[in-house]
Amino acid sequence: MEDDGPDYGGEEDNALDDYDVDAGGDEEQQGEGDDDQEVGEDGNRVEVLEGQTQPSDRPRMTTRYMTKYERARVLGTRALQISMNAPVLVETNGETDPLEIAAKELREAKIPFIIRRFLPDGSWEDWSVKELILTER
Repeated sequence: MEDDGPDYGGEEDNALDDYDVDAGGDEEQQGEGDDDQEVGEDGNRVEVLEGQTQPSDRPRMTTRYMTKYERARVLGTRALQISMNAPVLVETNGETDPLEIAAKELREAKIPFIIRRFLPDGSWEDWSVKELILTER
């Protein structure tokens, strides 16, 4: 094979001649700058925000009963995990349906999920599935 020239099909000139290349010096050094920013894996600055925390000493305002929407979300999420070969936390006794296994785990309060309930003032309450009261459907 014979080399016919550059593969990119451009001119032989240096393509960087059309651009203004800064030799550096304007960028901050890695150790300097804002304390709330870090350098990410790709070299870009990432701003780190402080997370909000819920005061644990505040009494809970929402009901102890699991809503039908929370129940549906917990069962669906856990059934998906089981179908993706997550460890089953109860005796299956030959059951193979992930939704039935998830329902059994929920009845026995074995699902290790935490439900976050958001309140109108912007705060939230975290409830463990074990803490919530289930109503029979």
